[in-house]
Amino acid sequence: MEALNIQIINPKAKLLLFDLEKMDLIRIGTKPKATDAVKLWEDLKDAAQEVRFHKQGKLKLKTAQELLNEI
Repeated sequence: MEALNIQIINPKAKLLLFDLEKMDLIRIGTKPKATDAVKLWEDLKDAAQEVRFHKQGKLKLKTAQELLNEI
């Protein structure tokens, strides 16, 4: 069995994939958990970079109170 990542451009293609799944020719799953871990790691690196910029005075970050006030 092989895994394949597909970017769907035309909505009709999605319907075709569901039809193939109904015929037991393919199985549609969620994205792999490893991708989620990579995304989390990238987000953490971006957050660390923002903190560095803030400490250097290149970026103004919101306080916790300002974030709570937005809610």
